[in-house]
Amino acid sequence: MDVSLVDRALAAADRRASELLPALRRWVEINSYTGNVDGCNRVADLLVESFALAGLTATRVAGNGTGDHLIWRTPAWDTAPDRRLVLVGHHDTVFPPGTFEVWDQHGDRLRGPGVLDMKGGLATIRTALAALADVGALATLPLAVVTVADEETGSFESRSMLEDLARGARAALVFESGRATDALVTQRKGTGKVTVKVTGQAAHAGNNLKDGINAVWAIARFVDGAQQLTDWDRGVTVNVGLIDGGSSANTVPEHASCQLDFRYVRRLDGDQLMGAFDHLARGLAAETGARFVLEGGIRRAPLERSDASLALLHRYEPCAIAEGLAGGEAPLQGGGSDANTVSAVGVPAIDALGPRGKGFHTHDEYIELPTLAQRTRALVRFLVGWPEAGLP
Repeated sequence: MDVSLVDRALAAADRRASELLPALRRWVEINSYTGNVDGCNRVADLLVESFALAGLTATRVAGNGTGDHLIWRTPAWDTAPDRRLVLVGHHDTVFPPGTFEVWDQHGDRLRGPGVLDMKGGLATIRTALAALADVGALATLPLAVVTVADEETGSFESRSMLEDLARGARAALVFESGRATDALVTQRKGTGKVTVKVTGQAAHAGNNLKDGINAVWAIARFVDGAQQLTDWDRGVTVNVGLIDGGSSANTVPEHASCQLDFRYVRRLDGDQLMGAFDHLARGLAAETGARFVLEGGIRRAPLERSDASLALLHRYEPCAIAEGLAGGEAPLQGGGSDANTVSAVGVPAIDALGPRGKGFHTHDEYIELPTLAQRTRALVRFLVGWPEAGLP
């Protein structure tokens, strides 16, 4: 590693540190709930402006029912494909307009929508890259940066774009919420969602009960069977969170439905769960005479820990420790992210490289302000040495 370049890049990051908070405030004060397409695009406008750096070329990909997605590439992305690195973020949040719109700074704590999840991570990326551009070291990095506008709803619209961009890359860094312990995420459960719709036969409960096929009873039996597929030892969970059916107490219900969420650790478990849901529905259809329709399925493949992702963690960890952050590996996370998306195409990924904080997806979301600069400097250290021995 070029020690002189590291020192110059860190000095540039220190000079740029004063830009972190104003940029973050501009992004946070615009509501960018996933469904608020206009708000997401206004944030995208500001991001394009902020990432206008020497050595980066921007591509704006129009969303289809979502806000626009953004990609930046360096010239070396095309000239050194065997060393490609992807930095991954998102600029949508989970808060609908009018529900949580504050910028509340008290000492070293900053509370607001997206400061942690994950506009703070975007501020870290931008400032680190600006520092590298200042010392002429950005254009020669085979780097792509991507931020999507639909991560909070599963990245359905942006997934193919993310997969195409990441496929074949050497590694990916994902800047989701930094954990309170600074531990990095190498494992996330896969996620899925299934809607089950049942059609029975309506009948009068008093005069023609035998002629009816009770869709509510059929869906209730499905719910019971689905819930029993939870296997704590394997990290497989099924939760039926919504159920609906019937029109009146004295009518055999013709229609019923439910929605379930499932989580799993291994790809095989996700496939097996989908097979189990189908088997359960077919069996109940044969027993009850009701018709079952299953919609949905796997939303995100799991982020599975690998030798390559551990090597990536061990490459980044000293950079964080050098800046006063802790290291280590976080336990398995139940929620998914775009780390799942890129790892599904074979790219080693580590996650939770954003600033430290707590309360994501709540009105108590906050970051610890000093960690914005610490994470920025850690990223500068990592990028200056990319790639080094120790990575597969």
